[in-house]
Amino acid sequence: MDISELVRIRAQRPEAVEEAAARRPRRSLLGESGRLMIVAADHPARGALSVGDRRLAMANRIDLLERLCLALSRPGVDGVLATADILDDLLLLGALDHKVVMGSMNRGGLAGAAWELDDRFTGHRPRDIERLRFDAGKLLLRIDYDDPGSLTTLESTARAVDDMAERQLPVFVEPFLSRRDPTGTLRNDLGADAVTRSIAIASGLGGSSAYTWLKVPVTENPDDMARVMETSTLPAVLLGGEVGADQEGAYEKWRGALQLPTVQGLVVGRSLLYPADGEVGAAVDTAVGLL
Repeated sequence: MDISELVRIRAQRPEAVEEAAARRPRRSLLGESGRLMIVAADHPARGALSVGDRRLAMANRIDLLERLCLALSRPGVDGVLATADILDDLLLLGALDHKVVMGSMNRGGLAGAAWELDDRFTGHRPRDIERLRFDAGKLLLRIDYDDPGSLTTLESTARAVDDMAERQLPVFVEPFLSRRDPTGTLRNDLGADAVTRSIAIASGLGGSSAYTWLKVPVTENPDDMARVMETSTLPAVLLGGEVGADQEGAYEKWRGALQLPTVQGLVVGRSLLYPADGEVGAAVDTAVGLL
C-alpha cells in the first residue's frame, strides 16, 4: 500500500473522495444469502486503540487499512463499518466497490473520559450518509440509570433514528445498560435482564422503527440469548466485543445465537482484524463460516 500516493491525493485532490463515492458500485444491504457479515473499524475515533494487551494496536493506520482490505477481499464479507477518515481512505483505495458501507455516527463518548456517556453525534450525519451514497448508519446507545445525562443521549438517538427513517436508510442501534464501577470505569452490563431491557428501549426510539436494526452482544450466559432476543421483532446483528484469549469460545457463542430468528448476521471488528495468531484471513473465514 502506497501511503505517499494516498496522502498526495488527499492533499492535492480532496474532491477525489466524493468522486469515488459517486462512482462506487453499490449492492443491496442483504445479499443472496440473506445474511450480513460486516467488519467494524470505528474504534479509533473514540480513542479506543487497544486490542487485548496491545495498548496502541489500532494506531498504525496503514496497518489497519491493510488488514481491512484483506478482510474485505475474503468471500462472504459484505462490508465495513467505520468513521469518515477510514471510509475515505477505503474509497480512495477502491476497496468499497459492491460492499455495504456503514457510517459510524456518534463517537463523542471518548473511551475513559469523564463525559464518556455523553456520546454526542460527532461522526457521520444522516445527510452525509445520504450524500455519499452509503448504505446504513450505526449509533451507540449506552444508558446509565444513575446519570441524568443519559436522557440527552437517548433523545438525540431518537432524533437520529427519525432522520435516517426519513431518508429510508437503515440505522443499526447498539444499546447497552451501563454503569461505573467503584474505580469510575464504565462497564456494560451483559446480564440477560440488562440486555433485554436495553433492546426494549432501543426498539421503541423514534417515530418509526421501519429502518431500525439492532446490534447486540451475546449475553454472559449464551443460553439466555433465545429469551433475550424475543424482546423485539427488529432484525439484529451480533457484535464481536473485546478480544479474549478464548476465541474458539467466542465463535461457539456466535454460532448458537446466529440460529435465532431475528439474528441476521455479525458485525465484528478487533477480534477478526487483530486475531491472537495474526491470521486475519483465517479469522474472517471462520466467522463467515458461522453464517
